[in-house]
Amino acid sequence: MMLPPPDAATVARALAALPAFAAIGPSDLEPLPQKGLAHAHWRLRDRGLLVRIPRMPPKDRSADAALAYQAESFRRAAPSARTPTLHAVLPPSAALPAGALVVDDIVGHAPRLPTELSLIAEALASIHALPVPAPEDRAPLADTADAFAATLAVVERNARFLETVNAHPDARRQIGEEIAWARRFLDQEARSLGVPPHTFVVSDAHPGNFIVTGTGLAMFVDLEKAAYGSPAIDIAHATLRPATRWDPDCGCVLAREDVERFVRTYFLAVGPMLEGAIRPWLLPMRRLTWLRTTTVFARFRAENAAAVLAPDVAAHVDAVIDDALDPATIARVRAEWLGPDALQF
Repeated sequence: MMLPPPDAATVARALAALPAFAAIGPSDLEPLPQKGLAHAHWRLRDRGLLVRIPRMPPKDRSADAALAYQAESFRRAAPSARTPTLHAVLPPSAALPAGALVVDDIVGHAPRLPTELSLIAEALASIHALPVPAPEDRAPLADTADAFAATLAVVERNARFLETVNAHPDARRQIGEEIAWARRFLDQEARSLGVPPHTFVVSDAHPGNFIVTGTGLAMFVDLEKAAYGSPAIDIAHATLRPATRWDPDCGCVLAREDVERFVRTYFLAVGPMLEGAIRPWLLPMRRLTWLRTTTVFARFRAENAAAVLAPDVAAHVDAVIDDALDPATIARVRAEWLGPDALQF
């Protein structure tokens, strides 16, 4: 169950417990529109800061541990210069059961697609280039040694929701065929591609999680799912329908040439060594990431997740989920790797 969004007085009291924010009152706070499912945001007027308040109770850890995970994600991403800086942590309390983070308020606009897609590619390249700590130093961030197997497990857990939401039989057939392909690939082909690259990843790289600044940089602002894993998943998620339609402020469907241009820009930014390691995994991870997104959408529908959003945003989310589960949409997406004009990476 979603936690109710706190009011300005509650947020101000929590901030006032920290010396740096002792003078903050409710009038110093401005709520941001509720676009996403996971967080409420309050802007600190004239401070250049944002209070980021989780709304989904963690399922597999304590509230303290979940907040510490997010805080460490922001700290480790900071050297990329493509994420907000963390300024303070508000611990979980009776008033804020999941706590909150105070981070930079990134001023800018949602990416204008496809024109500004290259800025997202450059941002991901900077994030993926971050040094990876020794295995014993990667905690508390998740460290996914076999990203394909781990993602396939997520797909298989969420695929059951296709029946719950009464997805069209042809949609279930096509998704079932893709899951069968993923199982065969893992069993028979994955090893032949060599050791997959392992980097810091954001895991939720849809375009709506980026803000383009006035200086022309794309900043990634949602680090709750950061981990060490496959950068090919981030590359796919940034350019795949339905992920590119998710955010109402920048949703669109990319053309094939937009996707290929994005990948070229990413490779130029990231350099030949990482390019060589990632390239063989791009298409397999694209197929798997599409499965992950589509089956997660089925879970969102089954859980009525959009009910917490404003009516206009909820209507957009429902439309995106409808489109993602439509058999014709699924066939169009699959043509990226099954059709006569498949993507070439």
